[in-house]
Amino acid sequence: MGSAELDEFVERVSERTDIYSVVSRYVTLKQKGGRYWGCCPFHSEKTPSFTISTDKGLFYCFGCHTGGNVFKFLSLIENISYFEAIKLQAQRLGIDLPERKVSPEEERRRREEKSLYKLNELAQDFYHECLIKTARGEVGRKYLEARGITAQTIETFKLGWAADEWENILPNLTRRGYSPEQLEKVGLIVRRKNSPGFYDRFRARVMIPISDVFGRIVGFGGRILTATDENNPKYLNTPETKLFNKRNLLFGLDKSNRAISMAGAAIVVEGYMDAISLFSAGVKNVVATLGTAFTSEHAKLILKYARKIIFCYDSDEAGQRATLRALSIVQAVGANVFIVKVPDGKDPDEFIRKHGKEAFDELLNNAETLIDYRMHYVLARADVSTIQGKLAALREILPVVANVKDKIARSENRKKIAAALALDEQLVYDELAKLSSAGQNNSRAVKVEPQDKQERTIKEACETILRMLWHDEDTLEYVLMTVPREFFTDVQQEILNRFEICWKEGRRLDQMSVAKELSEEANAELSRILMSGSGDPRDATEVKFFSDSVDVLKRAILKKKYKNLLAQIDEYDISSDEATYKKTVAESLKVKFEMDKLKRN
Repeated sequence: MGSAELDEFVERVSERTDIYSVVSRYVTLKQKGGRYWGCCPFHSEKTPSFTISTDKGLFYCFGCHTGGNVFKFLSLIENISYFEAIKLQAQRLGIDLPERKVSPEEERRRREEKSLYKLNELAQDFYHECLIKTARGEVGRKYLEARGITAQTIETFKLGWAADEWENILPNLTRRGYSPEQLEKVGLIVRRKNSPGFYDRFRARVMIPISDVFGRIVGFGGRILTATDENNPKYLNTPETKLFNKRNLLFGLDKSNRAISMAGAAIVVEGYMDAISLFSAGVKNVVATLGTAFTSEHAKLILKYARKIIFCYDSDEAGQRATLRALSIVQAVGANVFIVKVPDGKDPDEFIRKHGKEAFDELLNNAETLIDYRMHYVLARADVSTIQGKLAALREILPVVANVKDKIARSENRKKIAAALALDEQLVYDELAKLSSAGQNNSRAVKVEPQDKQERTIKEACETILRMLWHDEDTLEYVLMTVPREFFTDVQQEILNRFEICWKEGRRLDQMSVAKELSEEANAELSRILMSGSGDPRDATEVKFFSDSVDVLKRAILKKKYKNLLAQIDEYDISSDEATYKKTVAESLKVKFEMDKLKRN
């Protein structure tokens, strides 16, 4: 399939796709003011802030700032790639995907990957059959029964048993045509060190298949039932392979993603058995990490389904430290974070088996906010009998408060911390101000809302210019020659740079190229901007906005230059450098004239 055929296919799907028909399959929409509104499917909310524009073919959420075209929506809601979203819509519309020619090397890689997925699937079936149908699996069945794992849950998760034999799965799968080298590639067997051949990696363990979000088996976790040591850990995972990367996987997400979306929250636990026990008890919106620290990749996976993340790690000291490490990661990506403290030092699995789902639901209802959890954790370990101890505790607590944007919430948090530490609230305020200031100086990613009229005017001007560039690319050369870029945010500069690249390549930036060539953040920002304004470059109001916006940025750069020149004039010693002084004064007057001229126009 050539690029022309692919372009024609995408164009056909796009022409026949109506954004309302697609989105309304997932979101209840009501028409209001020329647009359709509903509660956002990507974060939990009660008041609708999610909107679509049928004439522009765009969606945008003013709550979580997610936006894009119809295929972007499909890719996010179904957790698939952009092109897979196009193919899904084509399938729904009955449009056939044209055949694409691939290189022999690419075809070889595809066949190998498909074969490895199939190999893992056969291994899953082998372990599962061993658990439920053989005498050797009885020890595994008894273990699972004792933990309250039902036959239905065993079937849902395809739990299995690896017999206590050095060569069990190896001969079984090689008889089916797979080579030992292929089994080694997916981590099922291990090469012997002191003699030729291989042996089974998993022995005498309850086997837990691990899937990616599409339900493909990518690896296994094995839980040993006998005494453990460093050579025989309690849990043993598949090693890193082409298919298995713990940093990018969450156990159970393929089964819980819909429940997470419906609940508007994901419960994160530490172990497979915690997740399986909760799921078996009816708590479906649960996932588990795979014996590794919680990562930003894990957070991003969850944020595709919900903005609220509830951590429910073990309540021992190790579990609390793991929780604290995870909190900073999750807060940094913009999630709403809560923490469940399981009483009596128990893990979630043990608690729900002993007390049931209703008691666990009560724990969820009483989950602590990130700030409360941090405060309680620090205070339980700090010596606050001295002012030095109080200040040390304060500085441990404040980093999580510094990221809170809501002014009322920040004020309430300051009062709460001041009361807990018996400190003056002004001192807490001052320390928080120092921390926030340092954070803004050290990070380009900090978003600062405009505080005065001029900043708001500049912000609106930048958005108006980008909106006009989208509708009328003929204005790009003029913008590039006359408009200073420094007032555009980093994300807006990414959009502007992409406009310029397309212009130089002689093509137009459209919805398809936006989705492929811009980052997630830039894609959403462009959608938000395009959802504002009349959307028609021929509209006199929009043209006037554009012209005024260019002048706003011109004036802003001149004003900045004028201030710098005045500062230089103040510093000059006229007696020692009169010529430079006069030249600078003359230049400042020239800049002032240009500023006044723009005002008059």
